[in-house]
Amino acid sequence: MPRIVGIDLPRDKKIDIALTYLFGIGRSRANNLLRETQIDANKRANDLNDEEIAKLAQLIQSRHRVEGDLRREIAGHIKRLIDIGSYRGSRHKRGLPVRGQRTRTNARTRKGPRPRVGVRKKPTTARPAASTAAAKA
Repeated sequence: MPRIVGIDLPRDKKIDIALTYLFGIGRSRANNLLRETQIDANKRANDLNDEEIAKLAQLIQSRHRVEGDLRREIAGHIKRLIDIGSYRGSRHKRGLPVRGQRTRTNARTRKGPRPRVGVRKKPTTARPAASTAAAKA
């Protein structure tokens, strides 16, 4: 199982798809990386030899921010927006859509499940222990 930048790539997928398991690498960037390293995109991830894995890992680390570094950078951008009090920052803070989408309907991914209003649980009738013992006798 190839390991690049601390992430295990799935072994039975083609390498161009397996590279997309790294946060920050999509299909087009994966294909560009394979073209630069001259690795066949139809090869399976477990068919790569150590030299090809090392070449890919070195290229990714030298040119691209991926995984932890990229996540920290994005979190820093969001924190900055919240700190300066921008409109986008307030939307992030409240957990609402940031890019102008409507919220009257839809937006369930950001807002979470609808709050349940006016729904009551049925009252549970608990049997006393004595009555069940008397019923058995």
